[in-house]
Amino acid sequence: MTSALQDLAGRVAVVTGASSGIGRASATLLAARGAKVALLARRQSALDELAAEIRAAGGQALALAVDVTDQAALDLAAATIRKTWGCIDLVFNNAGVMLPGAIGQQDTAEWQQQIDLNISGAMRVIQAFVPQLEEAAAKGGTVDLINTSSIAGQYLFPYFAVYSATKAYVSHLTRHLRIELGPKNIRVSMIEPGIVATELQDHVTFQGAKDWLANAAKSIDFLQPADVAQVVGFIVSQPKHVNLQQVVIMPTKEGV
Repeated sequence: MTSALQDLAGRVAVVTGASSGIGRASATLLAARGAKVALLARRQSALDELAAEIRAAGGQALALAVDVTDQAALDLAAATIRKTWGCIDLVFNNAGVMLPGAIGQQDTAEWQQQIDLNISGAMRVIQAFVPQLEEAAAKGGTVDLINTSSIAGQYLFPYFAVYSATKAYVSHLTRHLRIELGPKNIRVSMIEPGIVATELQDHVTFQGAKDWLANAAKSIDFLQPADVAQVVGFIVSQPKHVNLQQVVIMPTKEGV
C-alpha cells in the first residue's frame, strides 16, 4: 500500500456485518487506507478469511465472531479491541437483515428478527462503543459513527413494511444522535442505499418480494457493495469539522 492511501492511519475502526456485502467491502477499504479494523459478524470462518486477505494486503484486522443482539458479547468485543489496539474512533454500524413479507401473513419470527437485528442490534452496538468514541473525541481525535439505513426508510415498497420501518428508525435515530454527540465532536452519519447486490436478497423467501426484485433487476444495474464502501470512505475522510449527516446512494436507473 502506498503512503497516499494512508489517510486513515492510526485510526481504530469497528465494522459490524463485516462477513459479507457492504460490511466486507467497507472493512477492506478502511484497512487499505491504513485503519486497524475489527471485523464483527456471526460467521467466524468468513471473518477469518477476510482478515487473512486484509493482512496479506498489508493491513491490520481483528476477527471477532459476535451476534450484535447480544449486549454482553458486544461489550466483551469492545474491551478486546481496546486492549488490542487502544481506543476505538470509528464505528460502522452496518449489521442488518431484510425479510419482506405480506402483513398479516408473514411468520412472526421473520418480522421479529428484523426488529431485533435492525433496531435493537443497532442500538446495542451504539451502547457498546459510544463510550470509547466519546473518549477518543475528548482526546482530540477524529471520530465517526456511521449507521446503515436504507432508501426504504424514506419511500414505500410493497411487502417491505417491517424492514422499511426498521430503517426509518435508524435514520431518525441518527438525526437525534447528532444532537447529543455532535457537541462532543463525534460525527454521526447515515448512509441510505438503494438496491445493492448483497446476500440480503438471498434471504428473501416471500414470492411477491422475489418477483419484485427480479423485475427490478431487468431494468436496473444494482449498486455493488464496493460502491457503498466508497461512500463510507468519503465520509470518514472529511476534515474533522465536516459531518456528512445523510448520504443517499442510488442506482442511476432506480427512480425511488
